[in-house]
Amino acid sequence: MKLLHLDSSILGDHSASRQLSAAVVKAWQVAEPGIQVTYRDLAADALAHFSAATLAAAGTAEESRTAEQQAEVQRNSAVMAEFLAADAVVIGAPMYNFAISTQLKAWIDRICVAGVTFRYTENGPEGLCAGKKVIVVSTAGGLHAGQPTNVGHEDYLKLLFGFIGVTDLEFVRAQGLAYGPEVRAKALEDAQQVIDEQLFSVA
Repeated sequence: MKLLHLDSSILGDHSASRQLSAAVVKAWQVAEPGIQVTYRDLAADALAHFSAATLAAAGTAEESRTAEQQAEVQRNSAVMAEFLAADAVVIGAPMYNFAISTQLKAWIDRICVAGVTFRYTENGPEGLCAGKKVIVVSTAGGLHAGQPTNVGHEDYLKLLFGFIGVTDLEFVRAQGLAYGPEVRAKALEDAQQVIDEQLFSVA
């Protein structure tokens, strides 16, 4: 089994989502010792924002590409290959200003490609990524689950992965992290309990 582990927090070692996404991967490795993990840090090694230059690079014949365009195409191809090869994906997804991070959005823009991860048919769009499992570690300073403020964060990720055909999507949630030390500690403890007792409970 191949697992792709993504982090997108800008907070480094102070990040709750990084702490919890690592815990998810560790628990998965214990449950399935032979798992192969590929790691990508979307903050430390950020992809460029999706732009006209990105499209131009992809649309230019290989022999006519500049060195910069060739590097862009190769990097995007590597990102797509990692995603397509993965049986499962663990994503650290903190909320910034009511949305996912721009670093995670740039990754999403690279893996949502018509004809590769979805296609349009006479009956409408069809996702091509059925069979993948995605676990999102969702963190936020406030409390947003079930609220209108969640639309650019968890709700967006549900919509996005559903669009490309992922139906096995789970969230490990730690919210209220800015509400003080006690609330933060309790949120992290509860999230860890979900990881230990619900995601990878081993008899």
